[in-house]
Amino acid sequence: MKHMAAYLLLGLGGNTSPSANDIKEVLASVGVEAEQARVESLLKELEGKDINELIKEGTEKLASVPSGGAVAVAPAAAPAAGGAAPAAEAPAKKEEAKEESDEDMGFGLFD
Repeated sequence: MKHMAAYLLLGLGGNTSPSANDIKEVLASVGVEAEQARVESLLKELEGKDINELIKEGTEKLASVPSGGAVAVAPAAAPAAGGAAPAAEAPAKKEEAKEESDEDMGFGLFD
């Protein structure tokens, strides 16, 4: 993923055909060592292809993937006619949300 990110950054910078050395330089600038086999594999897969066209095709494919999101919601029960309203439920115990940093997770942008 880090190799692809470097390739895309080079493309955004105007380099429409990045070389292996270009990718290595980008990764080295942030202290990451490039893996030669992965760089060669990436360049082989993208050789002669327009990255913008590949992104467009991928976006179209992702649009057809079902992502769920439909949720069935049951209506709240109404009190019986002429009866008393049910007692209010005790408030649920709130869980404290702890914000974690990337350092705690063991990875960074180029790992």
